[in-house]
Amino acid sequence: MPRIPGIPTKEARPFLRAFYRFATRRFGAVPEPFTVLARHRKLLRASAVHELAAQRASTVLPANVREIAVYRAAQRLGCSWCVDFGTMLQKHGGLDIERLRRIDDYRTSDAYNRAERLAIAYADAMTDTPVAVTDEQVAELRAEFGDQGVLELTYQIGLENMRARMFSALDLRDQGFTSGDACRIPVPADEALRSPGA
Repeated sequence: MPRIPGIPTKEARPFLRAFYRFATRRFGAVPEPFTVLARHRKLLRASAVHELAAQRASTVLPANVREIAVYRAAQRLGCSWCVDFGTMLQKHGGLDIERLRRIDDYRTSDAYNRAERLAIAYADAMTDTPVAVTDEQVAELRAEFGDQGVLELTYQIGLENMRARMFSALDLRDQGFTSGDACRIPVPADEALRSPGA
């Protein structure tokens, strides 16, 4: 259970119900972080606008490179919600999610190409505390992706660091998007979020 409970659909006011409908059309149901952020309407709105804008602006890097770096940041920070949701998004984007099981061996695994290895290593360095990015690493990334590609990669990894840290602090956990054929996200108090004892 999140440390701050979400607002269920039955308690949502008109704006929030409209927002929940939009999320349901987009994702199949309402993600739990939306329901929690709904307790601060201005932040919910700001977050939604920011997420959509960042997604629309991120067009320089190939999706596989961007998504694997974002996934790695979530994994390194231990945000099970982000890992689960990110896996679902990759699956729906037509990306190979089986290779995610080998991400800890990315340096040697044939599941990853050179560009993906660079992006994963950068996600690791950016997610370290303190940040461990080097001049040499950025130079190599610039040679591979160009300045705009590096900026996009940096922004997306930074954004995932924010999400993962925030969701972990609020104790938002994996909702089972990728178990079996699950791609629907329950709304708090509308459906059981987790199995008993979870």
